[in-house]
Amino acid sequence: MFFPPWCIGCGREGEYLCDACRRQLPFISPPICSICGRPLTVDNTCPGCIGPQAKIDGIRAPFLFGGVIRQAVHELKYRNLKAIASLLAGFLYDYLIENPLQGDVVVPVPIHKKRYRERGYNQSSLIARELSSMSGLSLVEGCLIRKTNTPPQVRTNSAAERWQNIADAFTCVDGRLAGKHILLIDDVSTSGATLNACASTLKDAGAASVWGLTIALEI
Repeated sequence: MFFPPWCIGCGREGEYLCDACRRQLPFISPPICSICGRPLTVDNTCPGCIGPQAKIDGIRAPFLFGGVIRQAVHELKYRNLKAIASLLAGFLYDYLIENPLQGDVVVPVPIHKKRYRERGYNQSSLIARELSSMSGLSLVEGCLIRKTNTPPQVRTNSAAERWQNIADAFTCVDGRLAGKHILLIDDVSTSGATLNACASTLKDAGAASVWGLTIALEI
């Protein structure tokens, strides 16, 4: 009653995303790259694919990283609006209904313990928990961990730097994910380097498949 939700797009009171702003969401439309999920160009080429050497089975997202979706992710990630995680997870759930991916467990991309202490939460974990509740898929946390505190990917200048930045940053501490088909959850995929590094670690630990699922893809 004292703190009603407000639309992050236009400020209208009532919900975090009003109907008018929902109609302006930057949906990704096919055709898309089978690996990184980005929209293909007019000549059916991918403008920034992580390549056939990728360890991840594929990356998918319902939106491009822009407009109201960018605002929503920033509200969750940098402004402590944790209540919006349910809205974002709902977008992922709706996407999975229309575009099923092989998965029997949900795993969030982890953040380093130092960054967790600074922020107080992992935004990808909040989204993954909500998605697990909506979909009935099991949530597995604490198996995949981030062992090195690398600089944020948005601060690197090129895809090559992002791949170097994230190399060997993750490890699996137990065998809970061996043989599992994993949906790997993150907020945004920029180059795909983080998701691919996680997938490499998970497959080395015995995962059967790893699909990345994010709210948005940055072009």
